[in-house]
This record gives sequence, C-alpha cells and structure tokens, in this order.
Amino acid sequence: MTVLVGYLPTPEGEAAFTAALQEARRRSEPLVVLNSARGGAPVSVEVAPDDAIAQITARAAADGVQLDLRQEEHSGDAADEVLRVARDVDASVIVIGLRRRSPVGKLLMGSSAQRILLDADRPVLAVKP
Repeated sequence: MTVLVGYLPTPEGEAAFTAALQEARRRSEPLVVLNSARGGAPVSVEVAPDDAIAQITARAAADGVQLDLRQEEHSGDAADEVLRVARDVDASVIVIGLRRRSPVGKLLMGSSAQRILLDADRPVLAVKP
C-alpha cells in the first residue's frame, strides 16, 4: 500500500503534501506524488518547478519517507488521473488540497476535488491551507 497525493505548486498543494507526508510517515508507507499536467497545454502552472520538486524531495528524505514522483501528462479530467493512479499503486489513502469556490464557480467549472471525494473507492483526506 502507499499514500497518494495530488500535488500542485499552490498553497493547497503544499498543505496536501504536508498532510500526505505525515500520513505516509504514520503508516510507514511510501508516498506517491502526482504532479500531472494536461497533455497538449503549451504552458501549465500545474507542473511544479524544479526548486519545488527539490524541496518536497528533501522533506520526504528528511522524514525517512520513500517518494515516487509522477509527472506524466494526462488527458481529460485531473480527477480521473488521480483515481487511475490510486488504483494503479493500490493507494491506501488519497490526499488532496481544497480551495474555496463559490457555488456558481463549481457549477460552471466543476470540481476535481468533489469528483475525487465522490468517486474514490478508498479513503480520501482533504485538507485546506
């Protein structure tokens, strides 16, 4: 089993990584960090810069947690990619960061976090920054 975290270089992503690192250490499980950009996007803020990757890698090493970084592109919805990777790695828990959105924003844009919470077949830990 493993802990899976959906990571973006945002305050929500940082909160999710911190919670996932604590969870992996508590469970004595490896940590899979999913930082996946949508395929075909010319520039994506979803891809973490090298310095952010170096920081999370160093934090995991300092805590004695094995880290597996996955940055392959995905097509379609980010929620589908998180759920697919959770199945592939047999994640014991999925950790995601939440951001505040208005009801109208959720209606127009959808919510990846909501889809993960509703469709996951394993526990989901949702955290706020």
